[in-house]
Amino acid sequence: MAKSNPNEMSFLDHLEDLRWHLIRVTLGILICATIAFIFSGFVFEHIVFAPKRMDFPTYKWLCKASQFIGINDTTFCATEFPFKIQSRTVAGQFSADIWTSIYAGLVLAFPYVIYQLWSFISPGLHASERKYSKGFIFTTSFLFFLGVLFGYYIVTPLSINFLANYSISPEISNEFDISSYIAMVRSSCLASGLVFELPIIIYFFTKIGLVTPQVLKKYRKFALVIVLTLSAIITPPDIASQIIVAIPILILYQISIYISKIVVKNQARKQKRASA
Repeated sequence: MAKSNPNEMSFLDHLEDLRWHLIRVTLGILICATIAFIFSGFVFEHIVFAPKRMDFPTYKWLCKASQFIGINDTTFCATEFPFKIQSRTVAGQFSADIWTSIYAGLVLAFPYVIYQLWSFISPGLHASERKYSKGFIFTTSFLFFLGVLFGYYIVTPLSINFLANYSISPEISNEFDISSYIAMVRSSCLASGLVFELPIIIYFFTKIGLVTPQVLKKYRKFALVIVLTLSAIITPPDIASQIIVAIPILILYQISIYISKIVVKNQARKQKRASA
């Protein structure tokens, strides 16, 4: 185990400390995954398969919005999607249940994972920096869950609506494999959750001197291209969906610039105090 004084820890002590943090993270995820597995019926019926039904809130909102602007012939106002979900392998449903529970456990245990990460790196920080631990864990978790919700309520239904109604010939019927469907839902939610961590990433990059507000402003145009490319990757290839996804990412980028300014000002203020 780690010594009481972090400054006296050897390399092997750090490895031992890291090992115990990883064990706690794994146990936390497994506990949450077990809970998700126990309630897998609820998870699949009311969460995983909810976006494939037309009574999903997003479709209702988009249907009303389309009718408000005078567009009545829209797929958002249909009665059902023209596709079925099938399991084409012997262990398909069991594997889907296991892996869905694991990823659900990862999402549920995310605040605990961040707490363990912070517990590992905090001994190397100054006392003034460690006092912000609660704020860091809350902000990081909030942004992640906000991104997951964005992926679930925006990216996932837009993707399903586009891909389910896309057809190259009436001779072809859509029968999606359960693993393919779940992978799309999972990637949309997790990718959005990680993208929403951009302000936190910029905060640490600014702290260690990798980026500055001036650099972020200078390469804003390149960032716009990257954002649009990222939006095209995690959404279906239609302009409306890409714009809907790109808008919050651009807002996060602007917030990151503001956060970077604050970090630089605080560092300059500390240097003045130290020199005085």
